[in-house]
Amino acid sequence: MQDATLCLPVVDGRVLLIRKKRGVGAGLYNGPGGKIEPGETPRECIHREVNEELRIGLSEVEKVGELDFVFGDDPFMFVHVYRASDISGEPEETDEADPKWFDTDDVPYDEMWPDDRHWVPKLLDGETFTGRFRFDDEGDDLLGWAMRTDVEF
Repeated sequence: MQDATLCLPVVDGRVLLIRKKRGVGAGLYNGPGGKIEPGETPRECIHREVNEELRIGLSEVEKVGELDFVFGDDPFMFVHVYRASDISGEPEETDEADPKWFDTDDVPYDEMWPDDRHWVPKLLDGETFTGRFRFDDEGDDLLGWAMRTDVEF
């Protein structure tokens, strides 16, 4: 199982998402983030990944969730989820990501992973959470999920 990070900056009633250009989930909107490198903490990873993908810095970053993804019968990814309440710089398009701001009441769930409609609203509402999401072997169809809220990190 791969450990990874994900961050959704939420500033002034808007959330910053990226349309992924390559890798797992290419073509879908998601938060910036990526795989944790050896010797790196999840917090260090999210700062590095957001800078690489969007050329911005994060401030006021808070861990708000942990998500466990299973594809078929195989553990796929364990994701540390962060919310940032401020950024420094203007998001730029890169080889990996095309950034776009959305009003928090107009998140494009139909263009995102199917699990996002279960946990993103919790992040936007300021809740903490853990979740487990089971997809089919290819990762296309969400087969089941469970979540818990008001978790301490």
